[in-house]
Amino acid sequence: MRQSWFPETITGRLVVLRRHRPANVVAFQRWYADPEVARLTRYQDGPVPEDEIERFFQSRVMGLDSLAMAIHRRADDRLIGTAAFSQLDGDNGSALYHITIGERDAWGRGFGTETTDLMLEHAFRNLRLHRVALSVFAFNGRAIHSYEKSGFVLEGRAREAIWRDGRHWDELHMSVLVQDWRARHGEPAREARPGPVPAASSARRWR
Repeated sequence: MRQSWFPETITGRLVVLRRHRPANVVAFQRWYADPEVARLTRYQDGPVPEDEIERFFQSRVMGLDSLAMAIHRRADDRLIGTAAFSQLDGDNGSALYHITIGERDAWGRGFGTETTDLMLEHAFRNLRLHRVALSVFAFNGRAIHSYEKSGFVLEGRAREAIWRDGRHWDELHMSVLVQDWRARHGEPAREARPGPVPAASSARRWR
């Protein structure tokens, strides 16, 4: 069953998404030791301890409970980030989306937006999901703009849910539905039975 929903590669104009390899843990350790990456992606303040990164990588990236893909820059195959679906729910056709561009010099260059577009295409065309949702901190304006470009819309907020930079901030909840995605791509609306994806657990400590 896993092979039917976990592709080996997804290729775009700027990026190539591939299954993660065990050696990629080294990049995760570097990314999440960066205070700014941790600030944008993590509920706890400060860089992530190395042993916690290792546990996360083994269970959530290499494990069977989420669909995690390594983001490679197509021009030179450099590993720059990771994207994943968690809480894959085949009964209801839903999933949670997560993305981190870990290399700071790759920020603001369109890699994240194209990755999200590719992941949504896989979700709605191949997995036959109905809904993809995410959460993002209100101070992460760059990410919010990128999600909006890919079709996510604000559907609610957890008011003052996180303390960061000396004040409380809202956590925003966004989603995109299959009919929204199809309309954006000029395709007729069509209700489809969700595909054979497994349910997955999630850890709220990571985004």
